[in-house]
Amino acid sequence: MPIISQFVDYNGFRTKVDRLDMTTLVEEARRTLNFHLEVEERRFANGTQGLRQRIDSEFMRIGGWAKLTVGGIDWQKSTPRGARLGVEVQVSGRSDMLAVDIMHLKDSLSTGRIDAGLIIVPDDPLSRFLTDRTPNLATAIKHVNDKARDMPIMIIAFLHDGVGPALPKMRTNLGRE
Repeated sequence: MPIISQFVDYNGFRTKVDRLDMTTLVEEARRTLNFHLEVEERRFANGTQGLRQRIDSEFMRIGGWAKLTVGGIDWQKSTPRGARLGVEVQVSGRSDMLAVDIMHLKDSLSTGRIDAGLIIVPDDPLSRFLTDRTPNLATAIKHVNDKARDMPIMIIAFLHDGVGPALPKMRTNLGRE
């Protein structure tokens, strides 16, 4: 199972989660990393599309999480009392997409659509083995510090749990990797 290497808490995230009884939601989001993750430890050797699909499938398996496909927070779920957690998963694509994710979280937090936000990213060492410009913990911290450090947000960073074959890369319509 991927190793949770770091939790970075902003503006009373844990306190708010405890007060609103959202601990179970945070634990469920953390459990989406409940699979075996081996990568080839060579710079840019591993694709990320399958990794993202795996995390998304875990949210679906757990159940009750709403997925927004375009223009908003990736995953959301409410407690029985109506407190809502928003989760952005950023393991593929460009690292600058983290800025957009944080904009989504900040907008949803400031308008009351969610009560706390969570960001899941690869840790810095793992990101070196993933495709070029994959987001990582350092980038997430930079963006949150620049744009949303006054919001109840937590970053969860994870590492692979072993060495193995390279994760498949996505093929484009041009046939390139």
